[in-house]
Amino acid sequence: MSALRNEQIINPPTSPEESELARTSSRLLAACIGKGKTAGLRVIDGDGVIEVPVAALRMLVDILTNMAAGNAVSLVPIHAELTTQQTADFLNVSRPYVVGLLERGELPHHKVGTHRRVRFSDLMAYKEAQLRKSKAALTELAKLDQELGLQ
Repeated sequence: MSALRNEQIINPPTSPEESELARTSSRLLAACIGKGKTAGLRVIDGDGVIEVPVAALRMLVDILTNMAAGNAVSLVPIHAELTTQQTADFLNVSRPYVVGLLERGELPHHKVGTHRRVRFSDLMAYKEAQLRKSKAALTELAKLDQELGLQ
């Protein structure tokens, strides 16, 4: 198995049996997660115990939970560099909109040859900042609504 270099998609289960297996596995793994930094897993086909970081087990529980719900899961290393189309897909906007963000300097990027690349860590920082702005705007609207008695 090669290292995760770029985005990797984990597709949702294709049958009700696979969904139920993901749901059951998620619950069983979640119940096994202790308070330590590592956990041991015993694989039936293997001879020994595999020690893994608890953070990896939590991630696996999240993946299985999403799979059980019928959601595809995307794993992206924090150091990954995304194309403008991948960035647009992640933000659920058009590629020209992303290009505008890049050209206005609202989203950091660099060029590889003539192609723009966005670091995933920068994309996540941008998305979190946008979420904070949206929440602040919503709070302000709710406050105005209360002041005007429009509830």
